Amino acid sequence: MTTHSVKPVFDFSDQPNSSRMPLWIRQSLGKNSTYAQTSKTVHGNTLHTVCEEARCPNIGECWSNGTATFMILGDTCTRACGFCAVKTGKPSWFDKQEGQRVADASIKMGLDYVVVTCVNRDDLDDGGASVFADTIIALRKGKADMGIELLTSDFHRKQELAVEIIMGALNQVRSDSLDTQMVWGHNIETVPSLYKTVRKGSDYKRSLDLLEIAAVQDKVEAKSAIMLGVGEQRNEVIQVLKDLRSVGVHRLAMGQYLRPSRYHLPVQRYLEPAEFTEYEHEAKELGFSWVKCGPMVRSSYHAHE
Repeated sequence: MTTHSVKPVFDFSDQPNSSRMPLWIRQSLGKNSTYAQTSKTVHGNTLHTVCEEARCPNIGECWSNGTATFMILGDTCTRACGFCAVKTGKPSWFDKQEGQRVADASIKMGLDYVVVTCVNRDDLDDGGASVFADTIIALRKGKADMGIELLTSDFHRKQELAVEIIMGALNQVRSDSLDTQMVWGHNIETVPSLYKTVRKGSDYKRSLDLLEIAAVQDKVEAKSAIMLGVGEQRNEVIQVLKDLRSVGVHRLAMGQYLRPSRYHLPVQRYLEPAEFTEYEHEAKELGFSWVKCGPMVRSSYHAHE
């Protein structure tokens, strides 16, 4: 499998980053034997990961620890978000066996907790929900007490059908005697005023609606993530945190946006580490029970903790 370098719909090449990357931004190269084994397992099962496709800065650390975030539904997204390095276009890829391959790779890697995300597939009748369902069932068949975290799209106009399909799968794998907590995540990403630039094709209320649906499901915790440094104001961020809590979100990740290439949104500001500590305190005061805040934090960073 190869990673792609495709110029997005937006062109921000004439907008420089706010400044040089600060010293506290650190990326591990991750070249030990575990990193190589993780790579071999992922690629050997013909799988994609958001670690590679989105050029995650934590790939070295996570793969060296034997973990990866699987990205289902192919490697081509039907939307063109200004911050994301995942390839944009008209996808033709679809494979009903993908869920089983995710399960096979997870078992081979010895995982007890698996994070599964996806590209947006607005071209599919159910937004790709059926593949999420197949993956959930295959993971639990492979390991009955496997912890599962979903990081889904908003499913756009197919939200009602998608929720029905995914909840059907979650209900199918539940057991009275063995029932591991599940997490349903969807990233709010940024503040409403920046959506037209940062999240083309997405809608703030639609994202909140999905998180509210996830939060009311039995034994499912809702999770979201926000990236900082794209031009948001502090009061806007605090309002987003309040909105997330109002719909029942308990898990939160907040990290620094890093520009994947010169064709993506420029960094408006690098936040000081102390600012992330302040946001973490604010989030806990608002009632979030699981909070990760820091420059290198991403939505699935240390998700198993």
